[in-house]
Amino acid sequence: MVFHDRSQRVINRVDSPDLGFSWTLNPYRGCEHGCVYCYARPTHETLGFSCGLDFETKIVVKQEAPELLRRELASPRWSGEPIVMSGVTDCYQPLEAKLKITRRCLEVFAECRQPVSIVTKNRLVVRDLDLLASLAGYGAVSVAISLTTLDAKLAGAMEPRTSRPADRLRAMGELAEAGIPVAAMLAPIIPGLNDREIPHLLKAAAQAGATSAGWIMLRLPHQVKALFLDWLARHLPDRAARIERLIREMRGGGLYEATPTLRMRGRGPLAGQIAATFKVFAKRNKLDRKSQPLSSAAFRRPALDSQMTLFDH
Repeated sequence: MVFHDRSQRVINRVDSPDLGFSWTLNPYRGCEHGCVYCYARPTHETLGFSCGLDFETKIVVKQEAPELLRRELASPRWSGEPIVMSGVTDCYQPLEAKLKITRRCLEVFAECRQPVSIVTKNRLVVRDLDLLASLAGYGAVSVAISLTTLDAKLAGAMEPRTSRPADRLRAMGELAEAGIPVAAMLAPIIPGLNDREIPHLLKAAAQAGATSAGWIMLRLPHQVKALFLDWLARHLPDRAARIERLIREMRGGGLYEATPTLRMRGRGPLAGQIAATFKVFAKRNKLDRKSQPLSSAAFRRPALDSQMTLFDH
């Protein structure tokens, strides 16, 4: 089911010390991908929906996002700071193939040379290579592809309605070939489930064309804890108890810590071992370099009427 979001603004301020960006744009609320571990699920409860099936089946869309974006970029108060798309839910979820809200937003970004970073786990991103390549010419775009596993069967169980691992790697290659900076985001790392894949994921990403990589530990805020534990019991009954124990080991005995930085990395010996493994294999695969910051140098305000267009010319 599709619901209309009547928000009057689409660029959202982010104030969190461990995220590394200040502005986001999310065309969709809820996500068809249905990833069982998704930390964004509880946000659906603020809309009166559940964080379970409602999050996956009742999608709230911002149909006017491109028009609102144009208006906000035209404001004299806007200085062209980088914006992240998909800071909450994936801007390339299946519904995007039909609605094209993300593409229309990218058309505005490209026109204005507004720097934008995209995080996605769907190969639909390659549909917009033309717009992404245009932004890349101004150093104003980067794309991070989320990787959790190379096991298609496990991915199908955890992330049922998004691109399989091989398709994500192919998307990386197509982006890299088009000159678009692409990173691998290993997220989430789940101890006892996919942490042993870190070396293989980084090698595959480097071979596909990624030039940098990052990682995030599993986050289970609010009711996501119960959803994830239920999923473990149903899909991995022989490993469920061990995985839960390892998660608690990294979360001070609980299943989640909201403290900035700790929520992204965990704590304790196992968390340190995971961090060290990532560091070693990222360096081995030349993925340890820092991504170049996006450039706002070419940013130009959009025209809102013909008079402004004539003046710009």
